[in-house]
Amino acid sequence: MAALEKHHSTFGYSLQDLNGISHALCTHHISIDPNIPPSREPQRRLNNPMREVVKTEVLKLLHAGIIYVVPHSEWVSHVQVVPKKGGMTIVQNEKNELRIITGWQMYIDYRKLNKATKKDQFPLPFIDEMLERLANHSFFCFLDGYSRYHQIPIHPDDQSKTTFTCPYGIYAYRTMSLIWVM
Repeated sequence: MAALEKHHSTFGYSLQDLNGISHALCTHHISIDPNIPPSREPQRRLNNPMREVVKTEVLKLLHAGIIYVVPHSEWVSHVQVVPKKGGMTIVQNEKNELRIITGWQMYIDYRKLNKATKKDQFPLPFIDEMLERLANHSFFCFLDGYSRYHQIPIHPDDQSKTTFTCPYGIYAYRTMSLIWVM
C-alpha cells in the first residue's frame, strides 16, 4: 500500500489524467486507397434522449482534448446511438412491444472509411498463442481499459479522416478510439 501511495501520480483517475503514448514511440496512420473517393455522410436526426447521450460524450471528449472542432474535411462520418451492456431501462418500440435497453452508447459509423482503408499485412494474433507467451511471466503491460485506445495518437495528417458530424458540430479525433463502428 505504501508503494501505491508513494506513486499515486502514476495512476489516472479521469481521461485528463492519461498522458498517452509518445508520438515518437507510436503514431497511428490511416492509409486510404487512392481509387476510392472520400465520403461525406450527412448528419442523422436523433431523438432527445439520444441527443443528450451524444452531447455528454462530445463534451467529455472535448474537455479531455481527445477530439477537436473541424471546420472542413473530405471524410465525414455520422454518429449513431445504440444500446450498450449494463444497467437496464424498459422502452416501448413502434410496435408497442416492451424492450429492455441497457443504456446508450455513442458510436461513429466509420464503415465507409474502413472500406477505403488499405488493409495492413499484420493480422491479429491468436489468443491461445498470446496466452502461451504470457504464461510464466510476473509482470505485464497493457493499454488502460478506462481510456480505451485514446492513448495511441493519430498522425496529424490523418486526423481529418476521423471527422464526424453530430447536432453539436463537426469534430475529429486526435487519438484512436475504440468506439468506431466496423
